[in-house]
Amino acid sequence: MLTELRPKAQITIPKNIISSMKLNTGDKLEIFEKDGMICICPVVVYPKGYVDSLLAEVNSIKADIAEGKKPVFSDVETLFAALEK
Repeated sequence: MLTELRPKAQITIPKNIISSMKLNTGDKLEIFEKDGMICICPVVVYPKGYVDSLLAEVNSIKADIAEGKKPVFSDVETLFAALEK
């Protein structure tokens, strides 16, 4: 589909693409150049506080594993078997 670059470097993304990708007003899009093409990819942006809390939780779990407080499983089947107990 053909679109036109307008004043202020704006373009319109065709409605069928918006619909097929289930994009909504306010969604974030990353725009970059690769090999002479302009690429537009939808992205999810999380608040810094949320990411920081996840990182703290992961680091806490890693510390518990290192101290032997949490089990380590060699494969998924063993993990599921332990969860069923």
